Formats: sequence, C-alpha cells, structure tokens
Amino acid sequence: QSWFIPLFLSSRSANMDNHYADAKVYKRESAKRVFVNRSLRLEKIRFFGFDMDYTLAVYKSPELEKLGFDLTVDRLISQGYPEELRTFEYDPIFPVRGLWFDYQYGNLLKVDGFGNILVGIHGIKFLKPSEIEEMYPNKFVQLTSSRIMVLNTLFNLPETHLIAQLVQYFDTHVEFTLLPDKTGVRGGDILISYRSMFKDVRNAVDWVHMDSESKMKPSILANLEKYVIKDDRIVPMLKMLRSNNRKTFLLTNSDFTYTNGVMSYLIDKDWANFFDISIVDACKPKWFAEGTTFREVNVETGSFKLGIHAGPLRPGVIYSGGSCDAFRQMVKARGKDVLYVGDHIFGDVLRSKKTRGWRTFLIVPELDHELTVWTDRKPLFEQLAVLDNTLAEVYKNLDGTSVERPHIESVIQAIRQKSHEMDQEYGVLGSLFRAGSRTTFFASQVERYADLYASSCYNLVHYPSFYFFRAPMLLMPHESTVDHASVHKSARADMLRRQDSVGQQVRGWTRKNLQTENTFCHEEEEEDQGSEGKDDLDSAREKSSSDGETEPLSRTNTDVVVVSHEQVDDE
Repeated sequence: QSWFIPLFLSSRSANMDNHYADAKVYKRESAKRVFVNRSLRLEKIRFFGFDMDYTLAVYKSPELEKLGFDLTVDRLISQGYPEELRTFEYDPIFPVRGLWFDYQYGNLLKVDGFGNILVGIHGIKFLKPSEIEEMYPNKFVQLTSSRIMVLNTLFNLPETHLIAQLVQYFDTHVEFTLLPDKTGVRGGDILISYRSMFKDVRNAVDWVHMDSESKMKPSILANLEKYVIKDDRIVPMLKMLRSNNRKTFLLTNSDFTYTNGVMSYLIDKDWANFFDISIVDACKPKWFAEGTTFREVNVETGSFKLGIHAGPLRPGVIYSGGSCDAFRQMVKARGKDVLYVGDHIFGDVLRSKKTRGWRTFLIVPELDHELTVWTDRKPLFEQLAVLDNTLAEVYKNLDGTSVERPHIESVIQAIRQKSHEMDQEYGVLGSLFRAGSRTTFFASQVERYADLYASSCYNLVHYPSFYFFRAPMLLMPHESTVDHASVHKSARADMLRRQDSVGQQVRGWTRKNLQTENTFCHEEEEEDQGSEGKDDLDSAREKSSSDGETEPLSRTNTDVVVVSHEQVDDE
C-alpha cells in the first residue's frame, strides 16, 4: 500500500498495525523491490537505457566521497585557501542529498516540495525557528537559480559537507567578522561572501571531476576494487532485457577512457557487445535539448574519428555526444518506448521525462538505509502514532461551542521529541525523503518525475521481462484517515440512500447518452498512435505542417538537432 513506502508516508492513523499487515502481501524482500509511482508494463518497453555512474557502476560509500572531498580541499588550497583546511574530514553521517544552498546567507536548507523550510543549518549549527523566520519570512524561500543551488546528486555529498565546514571555519575564525547583512565575512581588506565561497567550492569540484590533470578518475581506475562494487547481476539483467527483440543502450556523461575502464571491470573488455548502442560524453542534460556534435570513438586511441557520424548506429561501436532527437530519429523510438535508468534527478530523470516523454527509473542507493531505519525502528513510528491518536482524542468531542482550551503542550513536545529522535536515526540532517511527518523537495521530485525507483537497477532481475508494475492507490487524507467500515452521517448521505446510488444514476446516464460505457481512459491501456516509431514530437510536426506552420526544429546536415529557445525549459 502507498503508506508502506517511506516516500508516501503522509499520515499516521489508528490503523497503523493494519497497514503493516497489508504490507506483507508483497512477496519480494524490500531490498529487491522496485517501487512504483506510475504504472508501467515492462513488455511495452522497446529500449532500455542506462546511465553508468551510480547506476550500473555503484560506487562504494564513503570511500568515493572521501576521495572527492580530499581532492577538492587540495584544489581549494592550491587556489589560495588556507592550509588549515587540511584538517577538514568527510563525515558520511552529516550530508544528505536534496538540500538547497542559499548563496545569500550561506545556509543549507531542507525544504518541502513548495519551498517551505523544514530544517536550516549554518555551518554546522542548526538554525532556530526564530532565526529562520528572520532571514526567510514565513519560513519560505523561492527556488531561483540566482539565489539557490540544489544539491541533488550523489556527487554533491562531499561538497555539501565541505561548504558547511568552510562556512563554520570563516564564521568562527578570529581574523574574520560577520558582515552586518549576514552575507559573508570580512578580515581586514579581505571580504568573502558566501556566494563567492560556494562558487570557489563548485569550481573546485568541477575541476576534480572533469579536468584532465585531476587525480580523481585515475585514482578510481587504479583502485577499482576499492571504489566500485562489482555486481554479478549485470550480465543476466542485460541479457534478460534484450530478449524478445528489445534493445539496450548506454548513455553516460563520462569520457570513453573512464567508461571503458569501469565497464571492463564490471563485465569484461567486450562490454560494448551487451549494448545495442553505447554513447559516452553525452553532456546531459544538454543531450536532451540542443545536443552536441555526434562522433564515433576510435577505441584504440580513445580519440574521436574525423567528421560527424551520419550513418546507422552499429552494435559494439562507441559514440560520443549527439542529441536525443538524432537518437530518436535513428532508432525510430517513441518517447513511451524508452525506459531510462539513472541516478541524477535532474540530468537523467527530470529532463528525459519533461522534454522527451521517456519512462523513467530513478536509482536511489540511500533507499537501503532508509528502509533499514523504517523496519528496524518500527517502535519509534508506533510511538508517534500513539501520540497522534492521543492528540486526536483530546479534540474528538470538542466542537464550535467549546470554550475551554485543552492542555496539549506535553503531547506536542513529545511528538517533537520523537520526530527528532526519528530523524537522528537517518543522519545529522535526517532522512532523504522527509523531516518528521513532512516530505522533502527531493521526495516531491521523485514522486513527480520517476515512474519507478529502487536502490539498485539490478533489482530488475527479480522481475520477469513482462512484469506489470502497477502503482498503488495514493490516498488523500479524507481517504487514509476514514476507515471503510465507518458510518458516514450527513444529510446528503441520507438523501442518496433514499434514491438510486450515484453509480446507478451515472450508468443510466451513460446508457441514455453515449454509444459505449468505456468513457474513461484507463491508465493501463496504451494509445494506438497509428504509426510505429512516431512520438508526440512527430505528431506535433505533422500537425504544424498540415496547418501551414514552420517546423519548430531546425536541422542542419548533421545528426545534431537544434531546438529553438522557446522549446527548452529554463529550469
């Protein structure tokens, strides 16, 4: 049921024991589960796409984060930051994905899906509610790129902890004082804003991950057993998905040399033969918009072959760059034919879903820890349910005529204490999906853009290739807190009981006015588009052409499609 999944625990009720009992209908172990936001028939998928980093290649934590953290500190020191930064150490219990960094005040914020602030931390000091209210009226902040950086990826974990330590270092340094407007610090003639501080960290992180002089990728390739988990399920999974004339493709932002090293370790030197199409240097999310030059890679040298590739895509060949439109035209794939599996909520899932209509499968490695807390700390959740029921009982028999205010302070304080205790089980900054009973911005993105999600893409091997992933019914509060056995008393209910039920009336109306009773679009049914290989973009082009409008996409004689600005999200 929807309330069993941590992401959707939106209410606790007296029936929690029944909810736990309902959850037992799932026959697979929770560690092997794939969770469903929107129903999907696996047999309808013709193309299975995979990211590499944190998807096929699962990195060992905290080993990789510590490596990135230390190299970023080295880079900052080489750029002029003090040697004392070498005392900084990465602590895996501190950071959590999905936090917002506020450039203006230097705060890390945990927010809900609407921008309401749930938790605030400045440096390593948690902000009091009064301090949050002072800086953010109504405890709300708007998501704008000029002020907020969303730290959504697993690669953001080291910099999340680093920026917190850096803010703490300068705020408490004897040679620096806080600026009157609280936007940075000053020491003599040196002024350091939190914006510039974070920009330096971000530039250092980018250098560590992308510069040819960085030791990051060479260190991983030289110590693959230390940093990469080798999962034996990769080959059976890829073989299963390629059955029945279906295809797999690799789409990664990593360069060929690094991709070849990691994939050879995970499979063998002939890893490309397990994919029908392999694309490196994809430059996502740009790949889903205007794209880059599409080239074939010389696997002997790692360099690009001369010119732009314009021929058919060949299995076993490695390509670089390109665009989603070029890919779609070459393989004749509609958006709903593709299931793309990745860990990046923005680069992999949001973009492929919003701009191309692909089906999406988000990998959330933290789910293992989240579910461990969810199952091992069951008494905590039960205690919270008891407190909720106690609070409900206090108000149960009060109505508009009541004048005496009940004493609930002790119950409220107990709920806060238990909620805080529950959050601490996940880490310093709590759960990835919630703060107390409220879900986070990250949780809202998962719910909105990921059709499926799991702790590992290899969980697919525990399902047949024709499996029907059916989304559970999501209950609103008026449904989840009212038992079906309850007697609903209202004047309208009494009136309806004296006549035919609404359902009977609707069926009568349908027989009278419509040719068929199939008046609703069922989610399990696929629309017959009438032509294989066409997607919504093709249909839009045909309609524009028939209406005498110009085609919105401009194509050169290359395989890269340039999308006009109005068709590209500014988000």
